[in-house]
Amino acid sequence: MIPPASDLVTVSVTVSTDPATAFAIFTEETGLWWRWGPKFRIAGKQPGVLRFEPWLGGRFMEEVRSPSGPRVFTIGRISVWQPPGRFQFEWRGVNFSPGESTQVEVVFEAVPTGTRVTVRHSGWAALRPDHPARHGRQGPAFIRAGGLWWGDLMTSFREFAAERLDNRVDS
Repeated sequence: MIPPASDLVTVSVTVSTDPATAFAIFTEETGLWWRWGPKFRIAGKQPGVLRFEPWLGGRFMEEVRSPSGPRVFTIGRISVWQPPGRFQFEWRGVNFSPGESTQVEVVFEAVPTGTRVTVRHSGWAALRPDHPARHGRQGPAFIRAGGLWWGDLMTSFREFAAERLDNRVDS
């Protein structure tokens, strides 16, 4: 079931490769294409590793170097793992309380020009109106901000994939 538009962020990009390769780049090289900075990572601009554990129940996590040693933040857990077509994971921001989460589904669909990669992030309606993740935004303004955030990330993924694929051809 597709959530109502007021609860769903959807962003798609097309990459010039097959779904299996797009899936591998997305899930195995996440830390290389996912943008840096406090808007996108717990570590901000500090060194850290962002990755998926590639199995059902695996974690989406970020390991951050700190003065007291490495710290691992679990952002979510994989609830569907169906390579190369799709996967889904729970998403929990660092400011989420226990029991609060949203869901992210990533679909890899073959199209004539390569693979369309679509991210659908839902579950926002379950978060209270004053939740810190909303940054004071409600309804369409909040969903638009989420779309822009994912748009930045998916643009980064598309650009990284294009560069990675160009380098494979040149090798």
